[in-house]
Amino acid sequence: MDKKVDTDNLDMRLQALESQIYGDRRNKSGKPVKCAESLVRIQAGLTNTANKRERVKILHKKIEDLMKYLDPQFTDHISVPDAMKLEFILAEEDFLLSQAALLEQVSNLQPLLDSTYIRDVPEHATKLQRLSQIHIKEQDQTEAQSLEVKKLFEEYNKMMFLLSKQFTQWDETLRKLEEAKGIRPVE
Repeated sequence: MDKKVDTDNLDMRLQALESQIYGDRRNKSGKPVKCAESLVRIQAGLTNTANKRERVKILHKKIEDLMKYLDPQFTDHISVPDAMKLEFILAEEDFLLSQAALLEQVSNLQPLLDSTYIRDVPEHATKLQRLSQIHIKEQDQTEAQSLEVKKLFEEYNKMMFLLSKQFTQWDETLRKLEEAKGIRPVE
């Protein structure tokens, strides 16, 4: 009974598929076009064509061998005997042992990766991003402030240079006047 229901269900699905593909088209006799019938006709045509050609017949006979040869694992199976595979493994023994030790170390450190600190990283990432933006803003402010302080120091140095020059000129003028009057400068 189950097979009958499955067959009926499959038949209904096939009819729905055929109506979607072919729509309301009909064959020469006026019946709706059936996918299965078309596929059988195509298969029969291909079989007849293949049987008429000798090369195709030979190819059909050898298709299983060809599929076996096309399998990527076939070359490994034929070209590398088990003894050679064992030699490869033994040659890489040190490397394999070091990799095993590293994997064991990772396995031992796994509880650290499962800690609450690591699980909270996404939450802290948003805070860190906000702090990074504040830090960048403050760096820009600091740079502007540094430029302003540098400008003020340059002005200060220029002013001190001009004042020093002015005092030197006044001192020279005063000394000349004192010498002209015969006054001896106090040291």
